[in-house]
Amino acid sequence: MVDASVKTATASSVIKFLCSYGGKILPRYPDGKLRYVGGETRVLAVDRSVPFSDLLLKLGELYGSAVSLRCQLPTEDLDALVSITCDEDLINLVEEYDRANRDRADPLKIRAFLAPPKSSKISPPSTATGRKKPHPAFGLPPRSIPAADRCASHQHISAPVRFPVRFEKSAGNRSWLGKNPENSVYLVKLLSGCASQ
Repeated sequence: MVDASVKTATASSVIKFLCSYGGKILPRYPDGKLRYVGGETRVLAVDRSVPFSDLLLKLGELYGSAVSLRCQLPTEDLDALVSITCDEDLINLVEEYDRANRDRADPLKIRAFLAPPKSSKISPPSTATGRKKPHPAFGLPPRSIPAADRCASHQHISAPVRFPVRFEKSAGNRSWLGKNPENSVYLVKLLSGCASQ
């Protein structure tokens, strides 16, 4: 027969994560309470003293690749998940669940949500002043750029250029594009000049 104190000590040395991945957090009909829908849910039991790096490796094995870890605090809803990124975050999370489990016969599992790690975006290099140089074909009067240069410049634009656009009625009941007819004519000439070559 196992002594109750031994059983409690053994149970408290293990923490359990209820890990969900591949689904979405959506409001439930009709009360709107948030629920995790779809995907997979698995239980992972680890030693209470597991370092964050080891936990991340175990979660990665479960998920099938590297993961980022977000957890639900025991007193919060699914709209307030906490990112766990280091040993200190993990210790604080376990302490929160320990407080919530004090008076419970059946301890709560730590609700964890796994996702691929967010990649850090690399911003393109800019000039020394911090502003991008304007494209040579823009900002100059339309007649000052030879037709061959306009077409060459137009073909080397790496990103789409967006202009504020609106339709207005003119006195002759015809519609035109842009803030004034001059800009519209210039853009049409620039595009049609390239198409004809």
